[in-house]
Amino acid sequence: MANAHWFIAGIMGATAIALGAFGAHALKAQLALIPEASGWWSTATLYLLVHAVAVGAINPKSSSSLSCYLKWFWFFGSLIFSSTLYAMSLGAPRWLGMITPVGGLLMILGWLLLAWAVRE
Repeated sequence: MANAHWFIAGIMGATAIALGAFGAHALKAQLALIPEASGWWSTATLYLLVHAVAVGAINPKSSSSLSCYLKWFWFFGSLIFSSTLYAMSLGAPRWLGMITPVGGLLMILGWLLLAWAVRE
């Protein structure tokens, strides 16, 4: 189970770095076509990377069900949030922006679960 946990965190982190570099170099001209695209791409990359680190930092051997839930909230939240921003940056319809907050809400819920789990 611990290996799968860190595997997910590693894939998230590697994806964030690869997409960040891809956007900064290979897609530079394409991202310039949409005024907000570069900002969306950067935000998607930052949130994906931050949550990769957060998922990796959770103790995979924790018996707390809260830590399991928050890890999945962070994973799916960052996946939804970042993928919709990446897609819009590449010209996908802007209505995807209505889905982006769902990912943001999941990430927020993950952080609130963390706060709840460590309360005294």
